[in-house]
Amino acid sequence: MIRFFILLLSITTLFASQVQRYRWANGETYLVFLQKNNLPTRDLYYNLDKDDQRLTEEMRTGVHYQILRDNNGTIEQILLPLNDELQIHLYKEGDNYKFEAIPIISETKTEAFHTTITSSPMYNILKETGSKKLAQIFISSFKNSLNFKNDIRKGDELVMIYDQKYRLGHPFSMPVLKAAMIEMRKKRHYIYRNKDERYYNEKGNEVEGFLLARPVRGARISSYFTKRRYHPVLHKWKAHLGIDYAARRGTPVRAAGSGRIIYAARMGSYGNLIKIRHADGYETRYAHLKSFRRGIKRGKYVKKGQVIAYVGSTGRSTGPHLHFELRKRGRAINPLRVVQVTTKKLKGKEYKEFVKLKKKYDKELEFHLNSDEKFKKTPPFQNMCYVHLLTKNDNEHNNSY
Repeated sequence: MIRFFILLLSITTLFASQVQRYRWANGETYLVFLQKNNLPTRDLYYNLDKDDQRLTEEMRTGVHYQILRDNNGTIEQILLPLNDELQIHLYKEGDNYKFEAIPIISETKTEAFHTTITSSPMYNILKETGSKKLAQIFISSFKNSLNFKNDIRKGDELVMIYDQKYRLGHPFSMPVLKAAMIEMRKKRHYIYRNKDERYYNEKGNEVEGFLLARPVRGARISSYFTKRRYHPVLHKWKAHLGIDYAARRGTPVRAAGSGRIIYAARMGSYGNLIKIRHADGYETRYAHLKSFRRGIKRGKYVKKGQVIAYVGSTGRSTGPHLHFELRKRGRAINPLRVVQVTTKKLKGKEYKEFVKLKKKYDKELEFHLNSDEKFKKTPPFQNMCYVHLLTKNDNEHNNSY
């Protein structure tokens, strides 16, 4: 049996429970959340199996979650999104509370935004949409090939087409840029998301082939790449062929680039180790891990930015940190100096298919450039009325939010 939220955006009954939205606080753990809301930690954490306990570590700062309370203020249900596809569902059954992981169902809409620049792309996108995420995907897609700081002029235009997921009527997760154009000194520059999920300019040259700057968000560098370092455990001089990122135990570790996992197990002084093979002979290594994310194993393909593991202190380590290595055909390279993976140029059949896709996007971009339609901001979240709670059998059609 699976229980589900059935929500309406307007109040339909005076006796309905209320759904309220909150933002996950910085530094808050799942256990602290349970204690703060007077929920039973034994039933909702300590009695769970190891995989479900590990899931609770994936709650991220700033994520919006929902709590359903009855008229007396008693919590009936909670939805805690973990990523784009999975969420934790806590619910009251009789006098007890239950835990389950259920899929997220969201609606994806293709949308567009057009503006005339008065200050900078970042400023205008933020001012007119209120969305930091939209500004981020636009800037990051062009930043490796264009100089916004020196070449933007007042009166230049930009337009973007993107996919945005919606959950409970509100934007959810990062939007995906499909095509964009920006003028710089009245010259137009384009970018397109091809069927291979890479970005190319109008000539079919890849413009987005970069490794993440840091596989652990917000972590400080505790040890740099060097051919000579005094080892704190071995007490002797030794090469340190990677970067150490100091972070709290359990902090998510993200894949620095898309690729296939070729190793995910324990290996001597590395402790728990993941190796990912990328294009063009590159390989990244992630060592001293506390644990691997569920489903991460040898042979699995992962995308850049995907959570693959959690910071730990296994192997030869003096404290929780990530040891991160970048290698090119087996030779260790300083990750801070080598950022770009060689880009791809489309040829032959691939290029012909790209040209067809480009023509389609060019028509859409031109349409939005000439349109006077203003961007419609999503209204602020209002408490929603909980109308009904359904229990579905396996034979019936199931939906969840």
